[in-house]
Amino acid sequence: MSEIIYKIIPTEAWEQAVRADMFAGAPVDILDGYIHFSDPSQVVETAAKHFSGQADLMLVAVECARLGDALKWEPSRGGALFPHLYGPLPMEAVLSATALPLGPDGAHNFPDEIWP
Repeated sequence: MSEIIYKIIPTEAWEQAVRADMFAGAPVDILDGYIHFSDPSQVVETAAKHFSGQADLMLVAVECARLGDALKWEPSRGGALFPHLYGPLPMEAVLSATALPLGPDGAHNFPDEIWP
């Protein structure tokens, strides 16, 4: 399992999280009872499936070791294990937050450093 996981968040929601010094989750996270994350091998597919064509997003990199036992790897689509955080995301676990722009083809342009 990866040491770094990723969350795709609308910029406005990320700015609110920074002001609050924690991220409690997007509406879908709150509904499901945990914050959805992706590992480096999953995040591009997650963006295409759940954020297709959406601009004004942030890609937030999180260090797994700082999340403790609240982080669980659980089966999701196709049986793959996805990281789920049962509790708020503390800002001290965040390694970086970078813009996730749309390319001319409508797909998101990911930074090179996410590739495993």
